[in-house]
Amino acid sequence: ADGGDEPAPAAAPGRAQVFNTVVDTFLEKLVAAGSYQRFVSCYRCFYKLQPQLTRSIYDQFISQLQASIKEEIQEVKNEGNLEGLFSLLDKIVEEAKDREEPAW
Repeated sequence: ADGGDEPAPAAAPGRAQVFNTVVDTFLEKLVAAGSYQRFVSCYRCFYKLQPQLTRSIYDQFISQLQASIKEEIQEVKNEGNLEGLFSLLDKIVEEAKDREEPAW
């Protein structure tokens, strides 16, 4: 019983991982907010005439919206050096600790 069998404590997730989780959660909430029922309520007349087509249009719209958002965020990640930006934010926060007004 030298303690060698105990699992190592889990490392805190990195900020990039937290950012990815926030983005994924945002997309889930966006889809939930843009529910099919809301979509149908906006296009009720069309839905009454073509319910299957309305569903197909909605599915394509949501799929394209998610893909576009993910693509834009990936471009920001690729171009923006997120870790560098996180470090810059840390610096701004650190410099503003003793101020009463907002750091920006």
